[in-house]
Amino acid sequence: MATLRDIKRKIDAVKKTSQITKAMNMVAAAKLRGAQQTMEKFHPYSVKFKEVIRRLASGAEDDGSFALLARPEQVKKIELVLVTADRGLCGSFNNNLIITAERFIRDRKAEGIDVVLTVVGRKGAEYFRRRRYDMRKAVTGVLNKVSYDDAYSLGQELIENFSTGAADEVYVIYSRFVSVVRQLPTLEKLLPLAPEKSEEDGPKLDYLYEPSHQALLTDLLPNYVYIQLLEFFYQTAVGEHAARMAAMENATSNAKELVRTLTLTYNKARQAGITKELMDIVGGVEALKK
Repeated sequence: MATLRDIKRKIDAVKKTSQITKAMNMVAAAKLRGAQQTMEKFHPYSVKFKEVIRRLASGAEDDGSFALLARPEQVKKIELVLVTADRGLCGSFNNNLIITAERFIRDRKAEGIDVVLTVVGRKGAEYFRRRRYDMRKAVTGVLNKVSYDDAYSLGQELIENFSTGAADEVYVIYSRFVSVVRQLPTLEKLLPLAPEKSEEDGPKLDYLYEPSHQALLTDLLPNYVYIQLLEFFYQTAVGEHAARMAAMENATSNAKELVRTLTLTYNKARQAGITKELMDIVGGVEALKK
């Protein structure tokens, strides 16, 4: 049975842990506010840019003029970009993304399609490296401070791999931010770009082009890749902060509950010790009387 000193030591340790988790919760909340504001400013631009590009692509000739619109006759190799966090202590956030990636890889391999991984984030990279998956590249530090430069650098590599036939399709798994308490692992096809379908999206709009339609698409299609990657980074970064804030809040609550339980145990043990001492005293007095 634990002594009073042991129980007291546990209570002190849990209280210190509670202080740490509370501080981490406050830091995550502060980072979440800033990251969410940035994401909400960028999101409408990303959505509209994608909409316009899809409309422009729907009017392009299907003659192979644009490599990023070319659909392979047969998909043999896919590049999967997995976006995770660099750090843990954010509940099941990283684990959910990794499970989604593993399921995607397993399903494609069952179809006879090879999948090569590009991982953004230390947690995902460490997981798949330990399991010896085919990983082309691992990038860390991207979500600490999301920037266009990182999206541009990665986007150029993906475009190069797709254009040269190293990958027939490119997919991205990221965390879509729904609310502070809900982040959804999401799979999106990045390349080739799917043009707008008029029968699904309503009447197709036409534009007057200056310069030419081909010149616009040539310039804007690579930017579509960069903008989408930047959107995925923003969404995942906000989701990470939200998940960590919730996880640290739960940890703080659990620590407080554990302190209450240990305190009750401590008081019971101390009362039992006092009672035993009183019984010894009473027994000694009775023995003297005899």
